[in-house]
Amino acid sequence: MKQERGRTVEVESLAEFDERIADGALEMSGWHVQSVDLRGRGHVLRRLDPTGALFLGCALEAGDEQSLRARGALVFPEVPHVPVDQYRASLYTPQELYDRLATSYEDTLDARVYAWSQQEPDLDRSLAKALHDHSIDDALRDVVGGRNLVGIMGGHALARGSAPYAAAAHLAHRLAGAGLTVATGGGPGAMEAANLGAYLSTWPSSVLEEALETLAAVPGFVPSVQDWAGAAFDVLDRWPGGARSVGIPTWHYGHEPPNAFATDIAKYFKNAIREDILLHLATAGIVFLPGAAGTVQEIFQDACENYYADTSAVAPMVLVGHEHWTTTVPVWPVLQALGAGRDMGEHIHLVDTLDDAVAVLDTDPTGAGVPGRDS
Repeated sequence: MKQERGRTVEVESLAEFDERIADGALEMSGWHVQSVDLRGRGHVLRRLDPTGALFLGCALEAGDEQSLRARGALVFPEVPHVPVDQYRASLYTPQELYDRLATSYEDTLDARVYAWSQQEPDLDRSLAKALHDHSIDDALRDVVGGRNLVGIMGGHALARGSAPYAAAAHLAHRLAGAGLTVATGGGPGAMEAANLGAYLSTWPSSVLEEALETLAAVPGFVPSVQDWAGAAFDVLDRWPGGARSVGIPTWHYGHEPPNAFATDIAKYFKNAIREDILLHLATAGIVFLPGAAGTVQEIFQDACENYYADTSAVAPMVLVGHEHWTTTVPVWPVLQALGAGRDMGEHIHLVDTLDDAVAVLDTDPTGAGVPGRDS
């Protein structure tokens, strides 16, 4: 096989590398080899033409690295003494972030990375964070490609065992069961409820009720993240292999641990990047459950995108809770004022029940792929 020059080829595992060699590759122009352990493949690398190839965070023998650079490859090593893989080729799993939960939450990868991120900033740490978040961008594109995402946003303080938590879970269960991929901010509260409902969407709602009852024994992550996350893993162990959903949390909010029900976790260091991506991906619309400052920020960031968007790119915004969004946190009048006379005005909705929210997504002409639609 001859590599076509100018074409980008992502090689993200040793198996992919070996497969291309077995197919007869002689040139590596356009190859992006990402976080692959190539120690022991020096004899192969020396017979290839590496001109124009990128090696991102790969493990290489010292002589092989020097040879690749001398023959025209660009080799980007990892920043040392960093607890994350800066060039990772996949999103995180809950099991990866909570790798040592049986010992304590403080020993998990999630907590170790947060502690590292809080050190005094320097060039090395800033570079490592930027490289990591760029890799997460790339891995997230691979996951969401071809999927129709619906966002469910809400406050982190929503307690397990509460009626609003159960309602958020049932909303996601219904939307995911209709073929949508649920995306959340990946944290606790309403976000966890939505990822839970999506995960269990391949089972009947009676199973979701059982899971909700199990989780209610540990209402929140305070005082013990270990107990809170442990209850979630008990549910995952009881019902393995659930539906995929996306969580996009951030280490910026270190006090909010990621929930374990998002199967694909795009965890970022930069919160601004994470917020923008989360809203941009939800092309089937976003449901905003009652929340505080973080949810308000998401509402107006989404509103800004819709305000300036082309007609075809406006996505539905559904705010749930008339009293909350008109009196407690009165953002609805501002949204109405912004939407007056613009395309977005027809796609902002205020409802009181989650059934109403589903009905709105079903009838809004831009809400592609929701229950009952023929699109």
